[in-house]
Amino acid sequence: MRAVQVKEYVRGPQDLIVTDLPNLTPSPDTYLIAVHAAATNFFDLLQIRGKYQHQPPLPWVAGAEFAGVVLSIPSSRKTPRFKLGDRVFGSSQGGYATQVCAREEALMPVPQGWGFLEAAGLMVTAPTGYAALVLEARIRKGEWVLIHAAAGGVGLAAVQIAKAFGATVIATAGSKRKFEVAKQFGADHTIDYNKEGWTEQVKKLTPKGKGVDVVFDPVGMVNTSLKCTAWGGRIVIVGFAAGSIETVAMNRVLLKNISLVGLHWGSYTKEAPELVEKVWEGLFLLIEQEKFKGTVYMDREFRGLEPVSRALAMLERRETWGKAVVAVPQAVESKL
Repeated sequence: MRAVQVKEYVRGPQDLIVTDLPNLTPSPDTYLIAVHAAATNFFDLLQIRGKYQHQPPLPWVAGAEFAGVVLSIPSSRKTPRFKLGDRVFGSSQGGYATQVCAREEALMPVPQGWGFLEAAGLMVTAPTGYAALVLEARIRKGEWVLIHAAAGGVGLAAVQIAKAFGATVIATAGSKRKFEVAKQFGADHTIDYNKEGWTEQVKKLTPKGKGVDVVFDPVGMVNTSLKCTAWGGRIVIVGFAAGSIETVAMNRVLLKNISLVGLHWGSYTKEAPELVEKVWEGLFLLIEQEKFKGTVYMDREFRGLEPVSRALAMLERRETWGKAVVAVPQAVESKL
């Protein structure tokens, strides 16, 4: 097989190398998957530098999100959920390769009518957005929702979910192209959060200037967002893409009766497995109703494993929107 193997930590994605490795031999409790598409994530950039909380022992294959076809089923399972040839998407270490092994609980069926590129980016961002807005923020029809970094992978997922539940969405982003993308995925209003006074713009959009009911924050903008959150509002913290951990002015939280809640989707599998099924049921229903679509970055094509480094570099420079996904050819040499 071919794979992006990390033998030692690198300075950045430009140092990643594609290499030939022996085909994988799955363990008794894992499926073997032929990878047809692999999605990029910010945590990949941390992991290749040795700065992520989950670091496999060297050497290891980079990447975590993928979509492909089942090549073999676990020998330890009497009634496996998937059969040979099934189209699946999932998350497991080693996604930047032509083959990957994954446990059953880390796999889902590719939705009907979806391609591998669209499905490859579903496993992390879609449930994060759904759990944050539906389970934690308890979003309701008619509410106003502020979504930061709305043109990113998790942001576009959140925009679609908020709209599906009847909310009015104010999307923040930092460029004209990203405003366009947010609007294409359903945002009602767009605001440049790099410009001074953006919180006042948000308040002016809301009824009687009261502010938004819900804030979805994958960036680290709680302190500023408190200025435009309504009394009794909810702020869901899903990440710190800005790179720093905030110190929050808790007096504002108290005076406005605001609820702050964190959302770490990865912990649900261990702490609340019954809710994982509920989240995916909700997402597949939205997909079936055509209220949720794939968020693949379409302004540039990435084909073959060699462009993984280019896709990650563009992701790091904030030059992409949605999910930057790499098409992975099977049985032929990938080309630059």
